[in-house]
Amino acid sequence: MTDYVQVSTATPAREQAVKLAKGAVHGRLAAGSQIIGPVSSVFWHLGEFGEGEEWRLLLTTTRDRYPDLEKYLLENHPWDNPEVIAVPIEHGAQRCLEWIANSVTP
Repeated sequence: MTDYVQVSTATPAREQAVKLAKGAVHGRLAAGSQIIGPVSSVFWHLGEFGEGEEWRLLLTTTRDRYPDLEKYLLENHPWDNPEVIAVPIEHGAQRCLEWIANSVTP
């Protein structure tokens, strides 16, 4: 199992994505974040089919820091039930992985 994860979520506005990213990185919950967008989304929500535009956040952290990052995202996200997903980072440049670990050490 890997010690590192990439976490993704999305917001309806760029400013909200930037605010979440800054708070996560400043709080040492994530080493860094990229904000991508706008992106087109197609989804089911509350039993209805929908589509819209979102801003995607990708955040890097460790498995140990993920629970705190998830809590932060859920408490500060503009949506009541945002998609927050973590996928393992199977491989990465050693210096990059060390940077992630060092950056999220409280």
